[in-house]
Amino acid sequence: MSRVIRNIQTDSVTASLQFLATTDEMPVALVSEPGLGPDKQSWTTAEHDVVIDDARAMAEQLDLDRQGFALMRHPTAVRDFYDDDEVRRVYYPEMEALVRSVTGAGKVIVFDHTIRVDDEDMQARLKVRAPVKGVHNDFTTRSAPQRVRDLLPADEAEARLKKRYGSINVWRPIRGPVKTKPLVICEYGSIDDQDLVAAERRYPDGRIGGIYYLVHNPKQRWYYFPRMERDQVVLLKCFDSLTDGTARWTAHGSFDDPNSPTNATPRESIEIRTLLFFD
Repeated sequence: MSRVIRNIQTDSVTASLQFLATTDEMPVALVSEPGLGPDKQSWTTAEHDVVIDDARAMAEQLDLDRQGFALMRHPTAVRDFYDDDEVRRVYYPEMEALVRSVTGAGKVIVFDHTIRVDDEDMQARLKVRAPVKGVHNDFTTRSAPQRVRDLLPADEAEARLKKRYGSINVWRPIRGPVKTKPLVICEYGSIDDQDLVAAERRYPDGRIGGIYYLVHNPKQRWYYFPRMERDQVVLLKCFDSLTDGTARWTAHGSFDDPNSPTNATPRESIEIRTLLFFD
């Protein structure tokens, strides 16, 4: 597996990340509706202090198929990210075009978006979610093909699953710069298979999704992009069907930045989830 080039000096912080502590049973989350508080979870967590490197100095060398994540400048025509109709009408096509351009995929579909705000009053009033603290990846080897079957006609799904397919998230600040709860990312090449624990997410409509939670491993390498602005996006590989050493996924979450100023403006962000298919 590829490793991040380490001859570039970057700044770093030491901060606590939330990992999975128990691995004896499959973790299960009962997903709450946006704005109604945290999900109910069946597992215990463990906090570990880790070094988190500033990845800006190496941004030009990052590659989705090597490290599994990348930073790009990408302005948007969206005026109000809290207007779901505008997001679907304007932002979804923008993000589909972006992911096609970056990956060369023949088809990209955005299948949902999530807004996260680091303020409990705003979460309740706007019916949005809090930043996720527990580090995780959005798909497993079982849930990714199931999501394809959920979203595509049966014949097309089976045809697409015979070729390369995957999922990429696009993460953007709604307001910048981000001063609280920044996005933290673990690069693919530092994640061992045994670090990943499959979990179920049970939704109010009856759908059951699957994600990976991480247990702590000192070999893991963590990164962030401090003070991201509204015209910047992070692309995160959440699944790739290739098994030839290409980055298959990353892990991500959020953390309390020790450099955040007192009374900092709370983070507001939007993440788009996509499926992509190669011809």
